[in-house]
Amino acid sequence: MSEQGHSAEGRGRDFDAVIVGAGFAGLYMLHKMKSAGLSACVFETGDGVGGTWYWNSYPGARCDVPSMEYSYQFDEDLQQEWEWTERYSSQGEILSYLEHVTDRFGLRPHIRFNTKVSAASFNEESGDWAIETDDGDQVSSQFLIMATGCLSARFTPEIEGMDSFEGALAHTGNWPKDGIDVAGKRVGVIGTGSSGIQVAPMLAREAGELFVFQRSPAFSVPSQNKPLDAAEQKAIKARYADFRAEAKRSRAGILYGLGEGSALDADAALLKEEFEKRWQAGGLGFTAAFHDLFDTVEANGTAADFVRDKISEIVKDPEVAEALTPHTLIGCKRLCVDAGYYDTFNRENVTLVDLRKGAIERFTGTGIIVGGSEVPLDVVVLATGFDALTGALLRVDIKGRGGVTLKEKWSEGPKTYLGHSISGFPNLFAITGPGSPSVLSNLVPSIEQDVDWVGRCIAHMREHGHQVIEATPDAEEEWVAHVSEVAHRSIYPLEDSWYVGSNVPGKPRVFLPYIGFPDFVERCNKVADQGYTGYGLS
Repeated sequence: MSEQGHSAEGRGRDFDAVIVGAGFAGLYMLHKMKSAGLSACVFETGDGVGGTWYWNSYPGARCDVPSMEYSYQFDEDLQQEWEWTERYSSQGEILSYLEHVTDRFGLRPHIRFNTKVSAASFNEESGDWAIETDDGDQVSSQFLIMATGCLSARFTPEIEGMDSFEGALAHTGNWPKDGIDVAGKRVGVIGTGSSGIQVAPMLAREAGELFVFQRSPAFSVPSQNKPLDAAEQKAIKARYADFRAEAKRSRAGILYGLGEGSALDADAALLKEEFEKRWQAGGLGFTAAFHDLFDTVEANGTAADFVRDKISEIVKDPEVAEALTPHTLIGCKRLCVDAGYYDTFNRENVTLVDLRKGAIERFTGTGIIVGGSEVPLDVVVLATGFDALTGALLRVDIKGRGGVTLKEKWSEGPKTYLGHSISGFPNLFAITGPGSPSVLSNLVPSIEQDVDWVGRCIAHMREHGHQVIEATPDAEEEWVAHVSEVAHRSIYPLEDSWYVGSNVPGKPRVFLPYIGFPDFVERCNKVADQGYTGYGLS
């Protein structure tokens, strides 16, 4: 198992860095370590690379960030040689891309597949991490880098009798690699978040009957996906550096084109014109039509009303349309991007089960009891989402100084410094952890920002002979307060969503991501430029 490099061997440890997860973050972190001449190993639960794009292979799974932006930019040759086929890439195409990256940069020999990290503890005497796997192996490493992803810890609600169901049962976040045969069958989808909204139209095409179990309706806008024009792709590649730089200056690190005007200053005609233009363009840029849609409830309501009107226009049955209509803020829960979701409810084989009229009571061997009546089913799809940002970290038994567990440390909510460092847990970095832009940004540039920062930090430590780095408690508290202050300048925290952990019973209500990619980058760079202020180095 040992894959010692020079520096690791000199300290008697197995690796300079152990990286958990082989998605976008883990692969780039591994490449970064290898390029610096350090020994590193990735532990990956699955039997292949891809992370989110390995596990979420359900029908309709697709990225909601344009392909030309949802990709690595650390290597210009890679940017130029890879050809994307669609405006918004499918799960399969993104997975192929990550497999290509893995082999192009020689990463596969340094990844241990089918291996789950179960525990990690910091040895205060040696300054190393002891990492344990579920197969009983144990390795030591100077650095522990958690590249476990923001949306990887599946959330499955506790529903009585689920184990007794005799049909096929699958979570969208762990879709069977051989798929599920739904042709002519009675299929139920529980959940109407992003994965539910993507999978339902696809299942409706083949299922005999499709029942969509909805607790809370979600806002969704059309993707208007299409094949990526070769001339457009060529033009972007001709100026890729400038293209990427422009994106990094935008609020979410994506070139949505933020409108300069205020929604509150626009008359009804202008509002309709701008929102219609964004609707027809497709994608998440809809909520960038005006600059203040997340500043006030009133401004946000102009966009929400437009989508409500669209739902009533698209869905033919007024009662179903009303049930599908959210009466909440738009975009303060994750805004979904779809391919004909609302149209799906005009099909004769599709039924919306409104759980506000009667909750799911229990599973039976042949279906689900709702409001005292059984809905007979052959297949049930759990599109119930994730324990976002913190779940994957807390499912590993991580112990820092004094044997304090991360679960204990975060019992009242996550605390980090800069989103990737944790006081009391030296030499541990979480890529796109809580307190970073992560899910409110283009995740690939956010990942590259964090990985580059960590790589620079480790290089600084090597150059100056430091063995241990740790965020100070004061710096951590100040960062947590800053993240909260920034969030509360907006209307995001007003809504219950997985951004605040409200989808998981018992999870502390804390606004998890940092709002504003450019400001985050500036602050992280300033910390590094000033010799890692807010850290103790020894």
